[in-house]
Amino acid sequence: MAIHHVSSADDFTSLLGSTMYVVADFYADWCGPCKAIAPSYEKLAEKHSIPQYMAFAKVDVDNLQEVSAEYGVSAMPTFMFFKEGKQVAVNGQALIRGADLKSLNAAAEKLGKLAAEKKEAGVKL
Repeated sequence: MAIHHVSSADDFTSLLGSTMYVVADFYADWCGPCKAIAPSYEKLAEKHSIPQYMAFAKVDVDNLQEVSAEYGVSAMPTFMFFKEGKQVAVNGQALIRGADLKSLNAAAEKLGKLAAEKKEAGVKL
């Protein structure tokens, strides 16, 4: 499975703790832009996912309100990036609000390259 569907706050914490880089998609089922960008997000996940090094997560803001509140999510979709469990900026952006495919592609490409380099070098979390 290329995309990790987060089921609880503990599940999200566990993913962040076990994977070097994580891209998180905070979405809602009723959100039109979320639905529009979902197929592209899935393709990015298929291309760049590397177990323990790079993961793509989906966080349903309605089902996991505590996680959404913890990260200050106020618009959907919101994409956030994590390195070793901490939120980081990629290409100068700490997050991407809205279905900005160009920015999301650029961020995923950069993190995917970093993850592949870490795996190649044998770096462990």
